[in-house]
Amino acid sequence: MAYTSSLHLPKHLLFPSSRRTRHRPSSFIPVSAAAKINGGVNGHHAPEKPAAPNGKAPQHINGRGKKKGVNGHVNGQGGKKGVNGHVNGHTDRIHLSVSTGGGGGGRQDGSGLRVAFQGAPGAYSEFAAKTALPGCETVPCRAFADALAAVERGAADRAVLPVESTMEGTALRNYDLLLRHGLVVVQEINLFVHYCLLAMPGVRAAEVRRVISHPMALAHCGRALARLGVDPEPVEDTAGAVEMLRSNRMLDTAAIASTRAADLYGLDVLAHGLQDESWNVTRFLLLSRPSPVAGLPVDAAAAGAKTSMVVAYRGGSMMMVLKVLSAFSSRNINLTKLEVINNDGAAAADTGSGARPPVMILDTSARGAPTLRAFPHVLYVDCEGAAHDPRVREAIQEIETFAVFVRVLGCYAADTTVYDLQ
Repeated sequence: MAYTSSLHLPKHLLFPSSRRTRHRPSSFIPVSAAAKINGGVNGHHAPEKPAAPNGKAPQHINGRGKKKGVNGHVNGQGGKKGVNGHVNGHTDRIHLSVSTGGGGGGRQDGSGLRVAFQGAPGAYSEFAAKTALPGCETVPCRAFADALAAVERGAADRAVLPVESTMEGTALRNYDLLLRHGLVVVQEINLFVHYCLLAMPGVRAAEVRRVISHPMALAHCGRALARLGVDPEPVEDTAGAVEMLRSNRMLDTAAIASTRAADLYGLDVLAHGLQDESWNVTRFLLLSRPSPVAGLPVDAAAAGAKTSMVVAYRGGSMMMVLKVLSAFSSRNINLTKLEVINNDGAAAADTGSGARPPVMILDTSARGAPTLRAFPHVLYVDCEGAAHDPRVREAIQEIETFAVFVRVLGCYAADTTVYDLQ
């Protein structure tokens, strides 16, 4: 029977900090409770922003606030607020200084680097690239595979790939795409995804009959769309929906995207905070061609290091998990991610679904040209420490003695901050 299970150990994504210090909580806290415990992200207020150009205050979906200013509350319960007061009942997140993680090419802020992303200009992936590397040039691509291919053929220096979110887990399944290519992870970035309802200038919310966006964005905002009484229609990406809305001057249709996309395309924001869950964070990875230069970026020592790897095996899932855990725990190495993928080819009788195909991994260590290999069982592992650290290296060497295949996906500076687009 094919199944996917994921174990996320207690780490920084659940406990964002404004300081780049190492924070080890003593016990696991569910994601749903993280926002309550932290009282927001980083505990800072965002700078005030001007009201919408049409002079209309946006509606607030899921909100229960009392007195509001412009953009007063989204999903909030507090009372009096000013401009951009609170998001989800917590103080606004702010855009902090960025620790760039990629090595080789470009300056510290990414100037001179071309970063490929999936979607049209204004997509969340583009904002992730600009947050991680503010000075970079972004290259839009139709599909995620096209973004990776652009890096492989030299048309781009980096590719940005969303790999998991607090609402969908790893359902994005872009890890499978990563495994099929020979690129390496050089940086990570966590974004708080704030969904907004956008429409042509002058269009009122009551006039909207249809909402277009990426299928995942529509799924994340299902309850809000049901309350609005509109028909959802999926398109390729969020920014592509905004582009379609603008180019076709659709007056009975709205799009779900970011406030930055509204500014870019000159649209009105009809409502803020459409997401069903208040804590909505997506993790993105930046990928690069393997570099002959060994070692981590210069700021890795200060920010801490993280190593990502994939472990493939043929059977005995629980025994393999225990062995992998033992290899790290015996050396006092913390794991930040451990996900089990079992695609053993058996049909899922309980759901009536067909058999899942095996996981395909590009063996970059094979003699001659890299070769795609198929495995029914795979572990995704993220651990603290650099791959060349003696303890981490010894743990990997021990795992190689009992696993069929091990591939290090990347070693990069860990970034525990959750960034906001607002």
